[in-house]
Amino acid sequence: MITVRTYKYDGALHRQWRAQIKRRRGSLLVLDAMFEEEIDHQILGKIAYGTLSLEFYWLDRWYNIFRFLHPAGGIRNYYCNINVPPVLQRDGLSYIDLDIDVLVSPDLTYEILDEDEFDENAKRFNYPLEVRRRSRQALNELIELIESKRFPFNGLK
Repeated sequence: MITVRTYKYDGALHRQWRAQIKRRRGSLLVLDAMFEEEIDHQILGKIAYGTLSLEFYWLDRWYNIFRFLHPAGGIRNYYCNINVPPVLQRDGLSYIDLDIDVLVSPDLTYEILDEDEFDENAKRFNYPLEVRRRSRQALNELIELIESKRFPFNGLK
């Protein structure tokens, strides 16, 4: 088991949870996690205890992808985060969350979230131009993956 930690750009801890490394291939790291309590999420609604999360991290990409599965099976939705590429250490994985998210339904329709929060925090924390550019590039890459139904939006693990 490892601990996944997300931080805001100013270094403040945002969230953390435990996960199991399922597979590592090249820069791709796939983790299994389970919600250990029921969560009321502002956008996702109620996430039941036992909801499974298959998490896809690339150590060289500016995004990650979570595939949420209902406790009884079946895809609930995908949730994608724009972030600074994660760092894997002995006991954990950490990354800086850059605010923009993409919510993807099982039918692969999607909604881009929190672009206003990204703009506000880019000013507040003075995101370097390169961070702003890479964030927009990552968003475009994610949309291309979704629309072309490529891994991991093709249902493969």
